[in-house]
Formats: sequence, structure tokens, C-alpha cells
Amino acid sequence: MTACMVGWTHSKFGKLEGEDVESLIVRVASDAIADAGVSPSDIDAIYLGFYNGGFSAQDFGASLVLQADDALRFKPATRIENACATGSAAIHQGLNFLEAKKGRMVLVVGVEKMTDTAGPEIGGILMKASYLKEDASIEGGFAGVFGRITQQYFQKYGDQTDALARIAAKNHKNGCGNPYAQLRKDLGYDFCREVSDKNPLVAGPLKRTDCSLVSDGAAAVVLADLDTALTMPKAVVFRAAHQVNDYLPMSRRDMTFLEGTAKAWSGALGQAGLTLDDLSLVETHDCFTTAELMEYEAMGLAEPGQGFRLLLDGVTEKDGRLPVNPSGGLKSKGHPIGATGVSMHVLSAMQVRGEAGDMQVRDAKLAGLFNMGGAGVANYVSIVEALR
Repeated sequence: MTACMVGWTHSKFGKLEGEDVESLIVRVASDAIADAGVSPSDIDAIYLGFYNGGFSAQDFGASLVLQADDALRFKPATRIENACATGSAAIHQGLNFLEAKKGRMVLVVGVEKMTDTAGPEIGGILMKASYLKEDASIEGGFAGVFGRITQQYFQKYGDQTDALARIAAKNHKNGCGNPYAQLRKDLGYDFCREVSDKNPLVAGPLKRTDCSLVSDGAAAVVLADLDTALTMPKAVVFRAAHQVNDYLPMSRRDMTFLEGTAKAWSGALGQAGLTLDDLSLVETHDCFTTAELMEYEAMGLAEPGQGFRLLLDGVTEKDGRLPVNPSGGLKSKGHPIGATGVSMHVLSAMQVRGEAGDMQVRDAKLAGLFNMGGAGVANYVSIVEALR
């Protein structure tokens, strides 16, 4: 245990009119520092998670964080990018800074502004997170990539449309309790299960309700080393923070099992000296419902091809044996790329401190979170608990 989250904040996710990348960064940076109860001058380093890829004309963003307060001027600030795992990549770099004892306190901001971009452009930008030498011809953008993965999974294990609909319905129901979520509406299993004018097929077997939302948003955390955190009003400690990267080309992997994800989870649990049975909840990367289903199996909650049984038995429901995505996940919350991983850490910190409001899982002590870049390429797992 080398570092803690000692302050945090989270914007609303969705179509945020009148906001740009700079205004979002400045707002959450200021609010996270205030939440930690420290001075901006106490910050020793800044990491900005910002995917961009063309969503924003302003690409060089690290020093935009300095706009939050003049006392941040001349602090080292670095932009981090690792596809949809960009936010967690920034968090983990902050942890590395503290573990190297280069300072006592780090500010991490995750941000994305996606909704100003036209639909076809969005697809092209997100496809940059795939292996274009092989994937450029796939129709439907990244939904097309996961549509292909879903088809392969179905061919191996049978049609899992029911399971995908149960995941979508679960996460949209949970999202009703999340004040930051983009879509706070209980859509119900039947709506998520059936193809309709309002829920059309998007790519392969995937319907609109199987796909996460294009979103704007930001989140931020202040990290402190353990000795410093012990002197602060609140602290959520990292029991583990583990990263695993896999090959980018899908042709080099069996895409019916997320092996890099499995190794990330086993590494994190080993680092923490825990098992899945010790966890109170998991926030996982449901960019598509297929991803959540496959992540059940990669984390070891079910055998390959058997993830659907967890849904039938209610294991991953908010009141189940291991609640998954009590926040509503990316499906309900939205998925502003650079902010997603930071959001997961903020929401997990709130859970283990019993401050998650209507999202709260009863007696939450240990939270695991998984943030994924690309199709199982960049895999980040963190495990956190309240320090006191």
C-alpha cells in the first residue's frame, strides 16, 4: 500500500453544452483540490488523461490544468493516453510518481469532449484504438469490432442475446441511482432484449442498448503517499494497481477470451493478497455488453462460456454476491474516453467510504475496478479500500 486517494470530484456525464476541454479540466481540478482540503501549491505533479484523437482541436492539454490556479504554474504536467484506459493510465502514473518518492501529492484529471463531433467522425476517431492494418475495413466503427468479437463468442458458446440484454437492463437500472450518469432510465429487460425502431441492430448481434454512450465529462483525484494520507480527513488506499498489455492485432489472439484482462486481474489480486470472494463490488469496463460478459470470465467469476449463469443467478446484481457496475457502468453513465478510468476510481472511493448515495452497495469494504483500452489490449485493475 503505497498511496491513497485523498480528494476527488466528478462532473455530470452527457452532452455538456457550453463546456469545452479547458473548462472541464479547470472545474474538476479546482474541485478535487478543494475536496482534499489542500493548497494547489501542495501538488507536486500533474497527470492529465486525455485521449482526444481529433475530438477536440486543442490537442496539447497537460498545461491546461495549470489554468485552475496560479500556484500550479511550473509544476510538472504530463498528458497520458492509452485508448479507453487513458484515465486509469493517468492514475497509475501518479501512483508510480509517489512510489518513486519524487513527491508527496499528485493531481490526476481525466477528460473528454466527444459530442461536438459528428457521428461518422466519432467512429473514425475511435477506430484509431484498433489495429488499422487489419481492422480498417470493418464497418460500424468500434461497434463493428465488438460486433465481430460477439459473433465469434456466439459461434463458440451459443447465442448469448439474453445475457447481453440482462447486462444492459441491470446497468440501466443501476444508473438511475447515479447522479452523474448520462442516461438515468430503467429500460427493462424486454426493451433491451428485442430489436425495435428505438433499439435497432448496430453491428452484428449488437443492438443500441448493447453499446456505451458518446459523452462529455471529466473527473479528478488527488493522490497522496501513505504517510501524508494518514494525516488527512479521508483516504482510500490502493491495495493493488496492476497493468497488462496484450497484442494490438486481434488476429494474434483468441478473441473469445480476454487473456490480458485475466492476467491483469490475477496480478492485482495476487498483489493485494485477496480473492474475488473478498471484494464487495466491481466497476468494470462495459463499453459493450459483450465486454462485461467476457470480463466475468476473464476475472475468474465464471468459466469461459459460462458467464451467462451469473446473470441468471443474480450474482452481479446490486444486491447479489458480487455487484458489478452498481454505478450503471459505461452503458448508463456514458464513456468520455479520458475520464472513464478516473471516474471508476472516484466512484469506487465513494463506495468504500459509504458515500455513494443511491449507488451504495451495502457494507462495501473492498472495490475492484477494471478499465480496458481497445479490445482487451490495455488492461488496468485497481483494488481499493478505505484507509480508516
